Amino acid sequence: MSAQVLIGQSYYLRFDPKLYRARQPYPPLGSLYAASYLQSLGYSVAFFDAILAESVQEWRRALQTHTPRFAVLFEDNFNYLSKMCLLRMRQAAFEMIGMAREAGCTVIVCGADAADHAAAYLRRGADFVLRGEGEITLGELLGVLCGRSAPPLAEIAGLAYLPGRVGVNGSPGFDRDEIFLTAPRPDLRELDSLPFPAWELVDIDAYRGIWRRAHGYFSMNMVTTRGCPFHCNWCAKPIWGQRYNVRSPQNVAAELAWLKQTYQPDHIWFVDDILGLKPGWLDEFAGLVEQNNLRTPFKCLSRVDLLLRDGAVPALKRAGAQIVWVGAESGSQKILNAMEKGTTVEQIRQAAGQLRRHGIQVGFFLQFGYPGETWEDIQQTLRLVWATRPDDIGISVSYPLPGTTFYRRVQEQLGEKQNWYDSDDLAMLFHGPFNTRFYRQLHRRVHREYRLRKAGRALAQSLRGGQFLSRRTLKTLAQVVYHALQLPLDLWRLERLARQGGQAPRELQGAMSLEEASRPTPQRDM
Repeated sequence: MSAQVLIGQSYYLRFDPKLYRARQPYPPLGSLYAASYLQSLGYSVAFFDAILAESVQEWRRALQTHTPRFAVLFEDNFNYLSKMCLLRMRQAAFEMIGMAREAGCTVIVCGADAADHAAAYLRRGADFVLRGEGEITLGELLGVLCGRSAPPLAEIAGLAYLPGRVGVNGSPGFDRDEIFLTAPRPDLRELDSLPFPAWELVDIDAYRGIWRRAHGYFSMNMVTTRGCPFHCNWCAKPIWGQRYNVRSPQNVAAELAWLKQTYQPDHIWFVDDILGLKPGWLDEFAGLVEQNNLRTPFKCLSRVDLLLRDGAVPALKRAGAQIVWVGAESGSQKILNAMEKGTTVEQIRQAAGQLRRHGIQVGFFLQFGYPGETWEDIQQTLRLVWATRPDDIGISVSYPLPGTTFYRRVQEQLGEKQNWYDSDDLAMLFHGPFNTRFYRQLHRRVHREYRLRKAGRALAQSLRGGQFLSRRTLKTLAQVVYHALQLPLDLWRLERLARQGGQAPRELQGAMSLEEASRPTPQRDM
């Protein structure tokens, strides 16, 4: 079936082994917002979903099926994986651009990586790169290219293009092979004016099947905001910068009601950088959820200082929060200050305690390898994790991306490889405190001990409940034994790599015996 516009994106879950194994796919909201906006303007739109695709060749087949005039790679700017600008996905984007040009399409690209490297995308064949927030720019560009409107391309804010390729003459002396940048695109402040994402273009049954088979429930994604106003100096913000705009609680509640009625999700992931930053927003949203019987378990991201505001955690509980992830980053105040995080270790402890007291799980994002981090700083982070007992953890290594203060500080140390290949790469791209092998081993060691401690607590609970020979107890016991036997080797390898890095650990804190793993952890008021 033909369409004027084929919208896709280049993040292929199949090309990211760690995330593919997790079997937690979410459709690309950014692409779906762009699709619904173009539909509202009267364009016929087809959708290519790289999340479910097995190879780039499926994009070629979509081009053959829909014969579009315009091929748009509109990346999901709400997905942290897209914002990481992974090399494997950049390669996929270049292949997709080449296929679209072979099919005779005008090629338009929007995304974090294209914003940072517009020249590379244009010279690989893209006709236009959209800079900043893309929906309005895309609509205005297609209006000109389709003859609906007549302003010169140079007057459309938020574009990058090669005038020589699109047949546009520059000013006298302008090099037709030089990239032309139009004025920046102002952010869209009235987010309620956008139509809901074009979910009807998605193979919902395929997503539901993957979730149900792997996890026993079905999760969908929503977003309530765009941007983040905080100044963590390692956080890349090529689309919205430091700006932050928010949908009304009424608009979000209306979308949630529609999703529940139409697709019956069991769970929601709010993909915002920060959910509920605006004072009073969470409380109002929770009230609407209660009034309209919309309560659905969800996960979201927040900041520990915001969670300590009056009423924030109770409002999250009322709204349906199941787990709240926070950027703990480090248990060393020195490192948090160097990151310009604007939070304290004590706030991390307090926020974790408040969430747990209200029956909400807490997840920690941890970041190792920031310049200046020592072995003692790493130990402080581990002590924080073992003391606060988060319900889940995610571990990364400091990752310099263009446009950040962190990137500028280490730019001279960067080699030819400046991006990770996939999300499990964990390569040190600059001269960090330790080398790549150390951080990959640290990642294994921390996850190993985390799983050991968690399984040990579960085993102790089962034994206290008299479930001595249940299948669940025996499975948990096997996990405890396995991790307990593997952990000493992990610790030895980590110590050896630490010594090679010139920072010999004074002690290997946290190593646990089988007995210690199954011992109940004392409760504490955090």
